[in-house]
Amino acid sequence: MLNDLIPVFVTLFVIIDPLGLVPVFIVLTQGTSAAHRRRMAIRACLTSFFILAAFALIGEGLLGVFGIHMPAFRIAGGTLLFLIALEMLFEKRSQKRNERAEQVHQELEEDHETEKPKTKTKASAATSNGDVTIPDDEADDISIFPMSIPFLSGPGAIASVMLLMGKFEDNIAMQASVIGVVAVVMVIAFIFFLLANVVAKRLSPTVATVVSRLLGMILAALAVQFIIDGIKQAFF
Repeated sequence: MLNDLIPVFVTLFVIIDPLGLVPVFIVLTQGTSAAHRRRMAIRACLTSFFILAAFALIGEGLLGVFGIHMPAFRIAGGTLLFLIALEMLFEKRSQKRNERAEQVHQELEEDHETEKPKTKTKASAATSNGDVTIPDDEADDISIFPMSIPFLSGPGAIASVMLLMGKFEDNIAMQASVIGVVAVVMVIAFIFFLLANVVAKRLSPTVATVVSRLLGMILAALAVQFIIDGIKQAFF
């Protein structure tokens, strides 16, 4: 069972990529209090877990409504994961995520400027190092969008969970384990978000690049295996 769980964990960890989301979380919660960041981390990880668990349980039935069979989904899902792996190998994925985070952050800042101005005395309370901390009641809720959707529980994560559940369709214990692994990855993501500043300082760009490309290679191999399994099931 452990031999089956290791590929499950690697697939979900690589696709959800909690380590790669640390810079995104830092950008989106910039200037907010520790309590607000903790709330956002908890809400984003819990929401993402329930979304992925729901698709794990009802995803195959949902495909059946549209007349899509599991072999076709394995081929399509494997292709999607392979494309994500290529983006990781060529450092495109983290670049896109960071650009998206910056764009969302900028839009939220613009929304604040157009809203009715709040009392400046409250909003301009400075911390000891001179940085301005945004009051919790004025800070934006980024837990659902974009942290949960599309970052933590995007199309790649949903496809991965459904593919893994389909792989163990005759083994209820393994299917329960897949959902358990989703929970573990979300706990890891939550810890990384809580320690975001520490992780960002300790993780050098060179190490991050090496890890990303190594995991991209592993994901590419797993994606090809999903495609092969789908072709075998469909035609042989």
